[in-house]
Amino acid sequence: MISQKKVVALGGGHGLAATLTALRQFTTEITAIVTVADNGGSSGRLREEFSIMPPGDLRMALAALCSDDEWGSSWAQIMQYRFTSTGELNGHAVGNLLLAALWDRDEDTVAGLDRVGALLKVVGRVLPMAAQALDIEATFEDASGTHIVRGQAEVATTNGRLKSLRIIPENPDARAESIAAITDAQWITMGPGSWFSSVIPHLLVPAQRAALVASPAKKILLLNLDSTDKSAGEYAGYSPLEHLMILNEYAPDLVFDVVVVDVSSSGAEELQRHLSTTGSEFIAADLRSKSSPLHHDVNKLGQLFAHIDAEILVG
Repeated sequence: MISQKKVVALGGGHGLAATLTALRQFTTEITAIVTVADNGGSSGRLREEFSIMPPGDLRMALAALCSDDEWGSSWAQIMQYRFTSTGELNGHAVGNLLLAALWDRDEDTVAGLDRVGALLKVVGRVLPMAAQALDIEATFEDASGTHIVRGQAEVATTNGRLKSLRIIPENPDARAESIAAITDAQWITMGPGSWFSSVIPHLLVPAQRAALVASPAKKILLLNLDSTDKSAGEYAGYSPLEHLMILNEYAPDLVFDVVVVDVSSSGAEELQRHLSTTGSEFIAADLRSKSSPLHHDVNKLGQLFAHIDAEILVG
């Protein structure tokens, strides 16, 4: 049975898309709040040319929420289609170009997203995490010294230990629609996804961070798979507990009701011991996709949300 819980999901990229696809099995009241700092690929090129929001992560969220009928599923495929050529269109996604066209003709960012959402008959709504496009800058430390890296794509692929994370410009305005959704939510989810470039940046927008802390919603943190894989760029050697502690540095007053980790994650017991002192519920579940072992299985995630609703966050 589909719940009608109002859920806000925060993140970006493939991790947020997986969460949204899973949430659709659980509720129709979904608001995706999406990072707006992408500087790579099609999004980076469009952002540089037109001075608009990077559309890529927003497009992926819209596609994940397309209606299940033939109209919605066909539009989801069209939105994700990328041109292959030797010319200027090479690598551009159709959905990116559609959003860029609406924004370039001076349509408000959210109005443009809502217009595309209506075309795709999306389940829920997609909103940006800030009122303007952002850049991400991080300081990493490795055996050779300290390095400052700028750009979402660069931060997501840099090895080393994170020393600090910033967004540029600092203290950007949030969208009123996003703050209203957070205030009205019954559940809020964060993750999985690129921790430093798609998840934590949501906590660097002051008004959004304050709204998250103040919201009476039940808050669920979904940790990544393979957090100790030393070849995984920004994950490089971090345990699940370290991921949580880094997040806490940027929002020390944000308390999660439930923290979810995959059963195969190294360091799960350490995380469980820590959470037993904080009052957060610890859940270890089999969430790995058999066909794509580096990603969450959306059906397993959907079943997990139903379990949390029925057995953990009752009422």
